[in-house]
Amino acid sequence: MESGNPDRVEFRMLDYSSMGDDTVSFKLEDGTIVRVRVSLDRAGIATNYKNPDGTAHYAINTSVKVFVIPSDKRFTMPKKQVLVSDKDSGKEQPSHIA
Repeated sequence: MESGNPDRVEFRMLDYSSMGDDTVSFKLEDGTIVRVRVSLDRAGIATNYKNPDGTAHYAINTSVKVFVIPSDKRFTMPKKQVLVSDKDSGKEQPSHIA
């Protein structure tokens, strides 16, 4: 397929499925757990361009999320993030239900 603009590479989006677990976990010597999750956001194959060696050219967009879980599993946050104002009563209420 030839592009109308020779300075642009066109891609056809590809569907994909996960072939395994998307998370890798590491335990640090102090007991902290570090979890790294990788996800594929978008994948495409060029329709009007090949690599110099003749192979297909792909565009892959990924996301990496890192979660750190302390050994004591405790964390803090400002009270203003936990309490929200109830518009009807004017009282502060928890932002979630436990």
